[in-house]
Amino acid sequence: MKETLIKYIPKKAIPLVEYLINKHQVNLKIVSQRQTKHGDFRRMPDGRMLITVNNNLNHYQFLLTLIHEIAHHVTHQKFGRVQPHGKEWKTVFQHLMLPFLEPEIYPTQILPYLANYLKNPKASTDTDVNLSLALRNGKAEPGKIFIFEVPNGNVFQFKNRLYKRGNKRRTRYECLNLTNKRVYLFNQNAEVLLIQ
Repeated sequence: MKETLIKYIPKKAIPLVEYLINKHQVNLKIVSQRQTKHGDFRRMPDGRMLITVNNNLNHYQFLLTLIHEIAHHVTHQKFGRVQPHGKEWKTVFQHLMLPFLEPEIYPTQILPYLANYLKNPKASTDTDVNLSLALRNGKAEPGKIFIFEVPNGNVFQFKNRLYKRGNKRRTRYECLNLTNKRVYLFNQNAEVLLIQ
C-alpha cells in the first residue's frame, strides 16, 4: 500500500493514512477522473465498503478527499445509516483530519484555509473557494481558467457546452447556456475553457 500511497499523498502523511486504512479495513481503489466528484464511499453488493478517489488530484487534494471518504466509512461503522454529511460525519471528519493539520503535511499557505473549512465541513471542498484555490496553488488545469477570470458577457465552454458568463450572485455566477437558453449557476472556481 505504501508504494501506491507515495504517488498520491504527502510523504509525511503515509504512516497516518496506512494506520487508518488498516484500522478501518478500508478497500481503496484509485480511479480515473470523474467530472462530478473527487471521491466516493459505497457499500458493495457483497457487503464490503469501497472508497474510490480520482487519480488526477494533487497530493493535498487527494489526501483531503481520502480522509473525507474514510470519514464516511467510519461514520457508517459507528452510527449506521445517517445523513451523508450530517453532524456525525462532520465530527468524525474533523477528528480524522486533526493529525494531518501539520506544516510537514500541508503547506503553511493551505493550513489556514483548511482549518477554517474544517470548522464546518461541507459535502465538497470545492464549495470553499479559498480552500479550493489554495489546494490547487491558485492555478486551473493547463488550458483552462477559473470562471471568475472570464470577463462578464464572454463565452466559455464547460463539458462540451457553450455558456455566456453573467452576473455574480452571492457565491455563484449566472451563466446562460447558449443551446437551451437556460441560466445555470456556476461555482466561482469552476474550471472552463475561454472561447475567444
